[in-house]
Amino acid sequence: MAHFAKISEENIVLTVLRVNDEDAPTEAAGQQHLETHNNWPANLWIQTSYNTWKNQHKQGGTPFRGNYATIGAEWDSSNQIFWPEKGFPSWVKDIPNAKWVSPIGDAPDNLTDEEKSAGTFYTWNEVGQSWDKTTP
Repeated sequence: MAHFAKISEENIVLTVLRVNDEDAPTEAAGQQHLETHNNWPANLWIQTSYNTWKNQHKQGGTPFRGNYATIGAEWDSSNQIFWPEKGFPSWVKDIPNAKWVSPIGDAPDNLTDEEKSAGTFYTWNEVGQSWDKTTP
């Protein structure tokens, strides 16, 4: 099965459809098939990989277009990446890894075994622009 994202003229994913492989031996053929059967311009159907997330292929294959397209995601034609919705206004694109990151990087990985046992984790503090420890 091939998967195609229907995008708006503003490059937002509206829906994702599966197409039989025989109807989509190439992306162009799949786009034409979808235009014919869904009355949406071929150039607004973009192929996506069900097995790609954060520029990694789940089954060890070649990642394709950064992330599997989801409704509300943004199509970035310059980088050929589907971007999931941004978690926080301050976060920025990490293009090589096709993911959003905080402006100061990933959460620290320095919890003690005792903190982990207590369920402590880090949450992003948008106001303070920091990773704060949170214990349930």
